[in-house]
Amino acid sequence: MPGPLSGVRVVELAGLGPAPFCGMVLCDLGAEVVRVDRVDIAVGDHTSSSRHDLHNRGKQSIGLNLKTPDAVEVVLGLVETADILIEGFRPGVTERLGIGPAQCLAANTALVYGRVTGWGQDGPLASAAGHDIDYIALSGVLHSVGPAERPIPPLNLVGDYGGGGMLLALGVMAALVHARESNEGQIVDAAMVDGSALLTTSHHGLIAEGVWASAQRESNPLDGGAPFYATYRTSDGRHMAVGALEPRFYAKLLDRLGLEPADLPVQTDRSGWPELREVFAARFLEKTRDEWTEHFENTDACVAPVLSMEEAPGHPHNRSRETFIVIDDVTQPAPAPRFSTTVPTVSSGPSVPGADTDTILDQLGYSSRKISMLRSSGAVV
Repeated sequence: MPGPLSGVRVVELAGLGPAPFCGMVLCDLGAEVVRVDRVDIAVGDHTSSSRHDLHNRGKQSIGLNLKTPDAVEVVLGLVETADILIEGFRPGVTERLGIGPAQCLAANTALVYGRVTGWGQDGPLASAAGHDIDYIALSGVLHSVGPAERPIPPLNLVGDYGGGGMLLALGVMAALVHARESNEGQIVDAAMVDGSALLTTSHHGLIAEGVWASAQRESNPLDGGAPFYATYRTSDGRHMAVGALEPRFYAKLLDRLGLEPADLPVQTDRSGWPELREVFAARFLEKTRDEWTEHFENTDACVAPVLSMEEAPGHPHNRSRETFIVIDDVTQPAPAPRFSTTVPTVSSGPSVPGADTDTILDQLGYSSRKISMLRSSGAVV
């Protein structure tokens, strides 16, 4: 059966990072996603960059020059038959192009207009430039990640993807439920500073409880401060991840490491954590990563090998669940989450930018003569 979002139509204005990721998630789950690419990007064949832009897997692509009235008319035509539009420009850009919320909702009153930005659609920083690291810096996330000496950006996963693209996907689907019940569209304003802040909800509770020292990095149970929730170098220069938080798991960790609890500081005694860390570090240096992996296999010690992105697809658990798939010889994560009936599949790799222009225009009712005129004027490619 098709994915759970089969029948949902999405227009995605091409951009970078969060918005394309949102479009990919919706497409993976069965939505029909039409990506509006710029005409200078649509070159008739793949570049190395477009071939490997995995955010665009499964999508259709139309090449438009949005600075022309004819191209704007095409977008509004797409909007008339769509459920959702997503875009990731700075505030005011789509309004200036003539495809902002007012114009699109006039064309389709039930449309969900999804917007993702770093700072949001309003506020003192709304029009400022920024990247993931800036947004998570302002939300309090960055301060809490990394060693005591300095914060370390957790890739661009928290702001761009977790607090941005994934939050937008949730937002537009929630708004779509409302639209289908009420026939009333609306604007979804997903800001990465808001979304990354949302991800710290539990930690704010721990601060209020007095069990999380927010001012001191690497001094808390989940930030690498606890020796039983940390990584350790092995004899071959690789690492093992230890997450033995609960007492019963911690007991199994000590048992598998061959350590006697009576010879060590109590797990919950923070003053003893430096000593515990030294003991654990010395013990893990005695074997290679793969030897430790085998040693901890089928235990509840909560210990796992730290795999690279290239290694992860080959792990037996990931192979068993088909967590990664291969499309056009490119290994990539499979759609998630799993559904028991409407199983998501990826229909194809990234399309050539602009490859589906004529097909999409034909579906909108444009004649071959009109398409030729649009192409001659530079409105489409």
